[in-house]
Amino acid sequence: MSKMKIFEIPDPILRQKALAVSRVDARIKGLLADMLETMYSGHGVGLAANQVGLLERLVVIDCSGETERTSPIKMVNPQIIAHSENKIIHNEGCLSVPKEYADLERWETVTVQYLDENGKEQTIFAEGLLSIAMQHELDHLDGILFIDYLSKLKRDKLLRHLEKRRHRESGEICS
Repeated sequence: MSKMKIFEIPDPILRQKALAVSRVDARIKGLLADMLETMYSGHGVGLAANQVGLLERLVVIDCSGETERTSPIKMVNPQIIAHSENKIIHNEGCLSVPKEYADLERWETVTVQYLDENGKEQTIFAEGLLSIAMQHELDHLDGILFIDYLSKLKRDKLLRHLEKRRHRESGEICS
């Protein structure tokens, strides 16, 4: 396994739609393992292939907690096949929009169908953080970032804050 580069906003790959994987093989298995290692090293709960520069419909998620990391889910070609009518608000962040967070409304529960790392079809019912993480990561596969759900005013403010922090951390002068 090896750690991959996480692409950050405004990289254009984050806005591209990922393509379906035609077959699950050793290469895909290796990519999923590398993505999981990358997600853990970035202290995330989910990671989509777009975020590591790949336009393939691959997602890894583990909501078990940073100290445990015992419930990894590796998904190939995931799709939401059902969702609740109820929505919940959760404070979301993203490894591609580092250290920035915003409250978003998401479906309370989702049912997702996908292929596992062995190419076997799986269906999972998710609620709470897992539901939110799945919606967030599947959005990535379609080139959608969590900030796209914010009003223009909130999104612009978040992006200005991110840019100022990047300048401060790089030692550049920023007004």
